[in-house]
Amino acid sequence: MIISHHYRRLTLFFVLMAATLQLQAQNKMLTMEDAITNPALLPENLRQLTWVAETDDFSYVKQTNGEQVLMRGSAKSPRQTELLPLSKLSSALEAAGAEKLNSYPILHWADGNSFVINTQNKIYRYDLRSGKAAVVTTYSPEADYSELDPTLQRVAYTKGNNLYVSSPGAPDAAVSEEANVAIVFGQAAHRSEFGITKGTFWSPSGSMLAFYRMDQSMVTDYPLVDVNPLPARQNAIKYPMAGGKSHHVTVGIFNTAKKKVTYLKTGEPAEQYLTNVTWSPDEKHIYVAVLNRDQNHMKLNRYDALTGEFEKTLFEEKNEKYVEPEHSLYFVPTKPDRFVWISERTGFDHLYLYDRNGKQIRQLTNGDWMVTEVLGFSPKGDELYYTSTAEGPLERHVYSVNLNNGKVKKLSQGTGTHHAQLSPGSKYIIDNYSSQFIPRKIWILNSEGKVAQTLLTATNPLTEYKLGETTIFPIKADDGTALYARMITPPDMDKNKKYPVVVYVYGGPHVQLVTNSWLGGANLWMHLMAQKGYIVFTLDSRGSGNRGLAFEQATFRQLGTVEMADQLKGVDYLKSLPFVDQNRLGVHGWSFGGFMTSSLMLRAPEVFKVGVAGGPVIDWKYYEVMYTERYMDTPEQNPQGFEESSLLNYVSNLKGKLLMIHGTVDDVVVWQHSLQFVKKAVDEGILLDYFVYPGHPHNVRGKDRVHLMRKVTQYFDENL
Repeated sequence: MIISHHYRRLTLFFVLMAATLQLQAQNKMLTMEDAITNPALLPENLRQLTWVAETDDFSYVKQTNGEQVLMRGSAKSPRQTELLPLSKLSSALEAAGAEKLNSYPILHWADGNSFVINTQNKIYRYDLRSGKAAVVTTYSPEADYSELDPTLQRVAYTKGNNLYVSSPGAPDAAVSEEANVAIVFGQAAHRSEFGITKGTFWSPSGSMLAFYRMDQSMVTDYPLVDVNPLPARQNAIKYPMAGGKSHHVTVGIFNTAKKKVTYLKTGEPAEQYLTNVTWSPDEKHIYVAVLNRDQNHMKLNRYDALTGEFEKTLFEEKNEKYVEPEHSLYFVPTKPDRFVWISERTGFDHLYLYDRNGKQIRQLTNGDWMVTEVLGFSPKGDELYYTSTAEGPLERHVYSVNLNNGKVKKLSQGTGTHHAQLSPGSKYIIDNYSSQFIPRKIWILNSEGKVAQTLLTATNPLTEYKLGETTIFPIKADDGTALYARMITPPDMDKNKKYPVVVYVYGGPHVQLVTNSWLGGANLWMHLMAQKGYIVFTLDSRGSGNRGLAFEQATFRQLGTVEMADQLKGVDYLKSLPFVDQNRLGVHGWSFGGFMTSSLMLRAPEVFKVGVAGGPVIDWKYYEVMYTERYMDTPEQNPQGFEESSLLNYVSNLKGKLLMIHGTVDDVVVWQHSLQFVKKAVDEGILLDYFVYPGHPHNVRGKDRVHLMRKVTQYFDENL
C-alpha cells in the first residue's frame, strides 16, 4: 500500500499536535490550595462503601445528576441500582420530625431492607419497602459522644463528665450523676494509648454496657488559654506528665433493664492501665488486659460481668522494655469458648488461638512480619481473615488462616496496600487497593481470592500536573537494618545542576511514612515543593511503626538518638548524589517530627541550614505519662536518658535558621514545650523564629492549614 506524502505529513502533524497537547496537559503546577484542600486531586473513591447486613450486597453513596444517591449492588452480579436519593431520604426524615439533610449521614444496615442513622440527636430507622422513617430513640442535644448498641436500638452518650443511655420508649437513664468534673464516665481513658479509641463497650445483645470510669482528681490541672473572649479565659485540662500522678481507672457495667451499675474489681495499685475490654459471647464475663504502670507486665484477666468479681488471670506477658496490648479478643463464632489473641511476644504481632481458660491451642501465624488487622471469621469458624506485612513492610495484603491446622492462604492480588472489608457471610471481601503507581482499585474478591468484579478503577487525578519522579529504596542503618526511604525529584531535573533538599521527618512509634501506596505515601505539598525545585526526602528510621519490636525498641530510654543517627545515614546518601547541594539541606516535621527536626538542627548543627519544627516535644518530662514512660521510663528511673534527649541542653548549638510553630491550645504537646525553648534561647542570646496559631490544638487544620504550609514553604524559599 502506497501512502501519499500529504497523508504522511498530515499524520506527522497530528502526532506532533497530540504530543504538544499532552505536554501542555501535563504542565499544570500545583497551588497551595490544590496541595492542601482540593478534593478533586485525591483518587476517586466510593463513599461509605460497606456491606449490607445479612446479604452479599454492598452499598455506597454516589453523586449523580447533582444529587447524592445511595447505590446498591451485589457481589454476585455486576448490575447496580440507584436505591435512594438524598432528597427522598430527607423527605421521609422530615416527615418523622427531622430537619432537612444536606449530606448523606452514616448508614448502619439493620437488615437487607432497612438501615439506621444517628443524626440531629435522634436515631431513625428507614424502611426501604415502605419508604418511611421512624424515630427509634432520642438523646440530649448536649451530647458530646454517642455509640449505638449492636441491635441499633439504644445509644450510649456522654454529656459533660457523665454517661447516659437512651432506649426506645423510656426516659434516658443516667449511668452516672457525678458532680465532680474531674471524674469522667464513658470517655476514652489513658489518653487514648494502647489502641483505646472510645470509653463505652456494648455487650453483644445491647442489654449491658461496659464503660470506663476515670478519676483524674489527683492529676494536675494544666492551663489552656482561650484568647477569643475579653478578657481571655482559662480552660484547664487534666494532663498527667511523665513521672507525675496518673489517673485511676475502673471499668463499670450498666445493666439497661435493672438500671444498675457494677464495677469490676480490678484491684490495686490504682495506677495501672486497663485496656482491650472485651465481652464474652454469652455476656457472662468481661476480659481486660491489665498493665502495670511500668508497662512491662500484662495480665489478661477475666471478671464476672454480673458481680464484678475477679475470676482468673488467663495468661501473662512480660518484656524487659515494655508490653503494649492494643487489640481486643476475637471470639470464634461457632466455638464461643475459643478466642484469638494478637501478641508481639515473638517480636512481631501474630495470632494465637486460646481456649476461654487461657490455654494456648496453637500459634496461628509466624514470621518476621506483622499482622496489622483482623477482618473476621468464616461462618463455620474454621478460617480467620486478616491483613499483614508478610509480603514486605511497605505493603499490606489480605490472608486467611485455618484455625485447625494453621494453613495460610494469600487472597489479595497486585503489589501494594490493601484495605479490606469481609462480607456478613464471609463469602466475599471488598478490597480497596492502591500502589505507588495505581491511584485506587476496588475489587470484590471471593473467599478464594479470585476477583468476582471490579467496582472502581480510579483514574490518575494528577495527569494534567507536572510532577517529579518518586523513588522508594532501602538504606542501611549502622547495624545493617534496612531503612526505607522515599525521594521526590523536581520535574525535568537536570542532573548536572545542584538542588536544595527538604527532609520531611517523623520517626516516632506507630507511624510509617514510606509505603507502597498511592504516591508512595507522599502528600501533594511534597510534590509542590519538588515543582518549586526542591528534592524532598523521607526516611522511616528505627523507632517507627510496623517493623516489629526490635526495630521499635531500638530507641528505648534514648528517644531521638538512634532516630537521629538513622536520619543522618539518609543525609549521607543524599550527599553522595552529584545533584544534591550539600550546603542547602532543610528539615521539617510535626509533633515527634518537630522533636526530630529540632534534634537534628541542634545535635547535628553543621548538617542542616534550615529547619521548621511544628508542635515539637522539647523535653520529654513535659510530655504525658503513658507514652513517655513506655519509651523512656520515668525521669527518676532514667535521668540520663531525659537529660540527653532534652533539647533545652542544646540551644546554644543552633547555627542554622530555625522556625518553631505551635498551636496555643495544644493539648497533646502542650505549648510549654516550645515556650521553654524560646525562653532558653533568649537567656542564651540565640536568635530563632517563632510563630503561633491562636486557638489551634496539636494540628492546624481547616482553611488555616493553607496558611501554615504557606508559612513553612516561605521559610524554606527565603532561607534555603
